[in-house]
Amino acid sequence: MATQYMYKLLVYVSMYCTLVDQAESIKPIIFMHGIIAAPDEADPLRGFVEEAFPGTNVTAIDAFNHLQSVVPMWTQINTIKEMVRESLVNSPEGVNLICFSQGGLICRGLLSVLPHNVNNFISVSSPQAGQFGDPHQEALYTQYNKFLAALDNDTATPNATLYKNNFLRLKKLIMIGGPDDGVITPWQSSQFGFYDANDTVVPMKGQKFYERDSFGLKTLDTRGDIVLHTVPGVQHTHWMKNRTVFEKYIKPWLTG
Repeated sequence: MATQYMYKLLVYVSMYCTLVDQAESIKPIIFMHGIIAAPDEADPLRGFVEEAFPGTNVTAIDAFNHLQSVVPMWTQINTIKEMVRESLVNSPEGVNLICFSQGGLICRGLLSVLPHNVNNFISVSSPQAGQFGDPHQEALYTQYNKFLAALDNDTATPNATLYKNNFLRLKKLIMIGGPDDGVITPWQSSQFGFYDANDTVVPMKGQKFYERDSFGLKTLDTRGDIVLHTVPGVQHTHWMKNRTVFEKYIKPWLTG
């Protein structure tokens, strides 16, 4: 009887220690919602995280919600950076970013303008290489696009070195997307792929900003710190609600 009691006690102690170690290894999570959405877009994610890692802090950025999400991107980034500066810059243990759709571009902007302490940036179905762009008008794009062209350092900007150095503070970049998304066009933009002048999709490593290493993407890849997850069968509005997506492609990057 005593032996059985001691066995159960050891099992409980082992489980407790495992949970404590796991909780200590999970960094706080900051989530940025997509276009025409709001912080409650993080609710399914928050539930998944709480089940997997009880007590983990998940903060959903409460800014530029619903129709306000169409405000110019630099306006959004410059406002949000002051809201999250303390967490992104001064968090001693670092944080993880999970950003969905347009939110992934906002988060990438934050990673460029702040000397951050972000561990993993998980970009979920975000048009990192653009959306519905026209590869036949590259000169006009670089001349008139004030956001993505500057962020990619495709145009002369005094902040080019700053953006690159800040971006490279990132430990890992995890990009999740898939062919059945139905919104991101081309869907490969979620992994830095985009059309060329012949309307053929060119993957990340064939893009000029990668070859030139204009903002540090090639350096990050050479370090072995870019992870691509291609997931079929998931529509755009279902990414953050899909338990399998969380379990297989997000959860593993929340530890360590």
